[in-house]
Amino acid sequence: MSMLAKLSALFRGTAHDAGQSVVDANALKILDQEIRDADNNQGKARDDLAGLVARRRMAENEMKSFQDQIVKYENSARTALDRGQNDLALEVASRIAEIETEMGTRGPLIENMKEAEARLRTAISSTDQKIETLRREIDIVKVNDSVQKAQTSVALQSAGAQSRIGSAADSLQRIKQRQAINEERLRVGQELEDKRTGADLDAKLKEAGILPGHSSANDVLARLTARNVEVVTPRIGTSVPTEDKDPA
Repeated sequence: MSMLAKLSALFRGTAHDAGQSVVDANALKILDQEIRDADNNQGKARDDLAGLVARRRMAENEMKSFQDQIVKYENSARTALDRGQNDLALEVASRIAEIETEMGTRGPLIENMKEAEARLRTAISSTDQKIETLRREIDIVKVNDSVQKAQTSVALQSAGAQSRIGSAADSLQRIKQRQAINEERLRVGQELEDKRTGADLDAKLKEAGILPGHSSANDVLARLTARNVEVVTPRIGTSVPTEDKDPA
């Protein structure tokens, strides 16, 4: 296959796919329009049926008129024969023959119209049933389509909510990580500053009780004990006071 032929096939295939995509996307609209077209055609068929019935009834009325004429002319021919007017009776008989010939021609036409009318009625009735069945199926398809669209929308919204929740959790985790990093940076910076100024060494000396400004729990207890217990040491030349005793 030449390159031009392949390109032509590609263009035709692309056009077909694009056309099919448009048809699929508008399938329900197309079905609705096809139903409307079918209803319009049914309306025309009913008009045709009405015209056929009208022509058949007119033909039947003409046949009845012919029959009435035959009865009338037969009576007239008998009267002419009774009066001996044979020529007039023959003329009347000729007219009767013409009418009977016309009736013989129109009779089969009326029967054909009746048969055509019956076929048309059957076709219209069958098509009406098919259209009604198709219309009900289209209604079901529309309902299913609406339900599926609603389900798809809910699924997309749920997926979007889950995605947003996940994104928020990720953002929160990143914020916590940044805060932890910042805290660690501040702590390291403070440690470096303390080393530079000797503050860390002073803190260690205070903790050991070497530098003033720091009291341990033991120091506090010792101080409290010293305040509550006083040791009395007598001086030379003084007496220790004693409690007065009641005289015997």
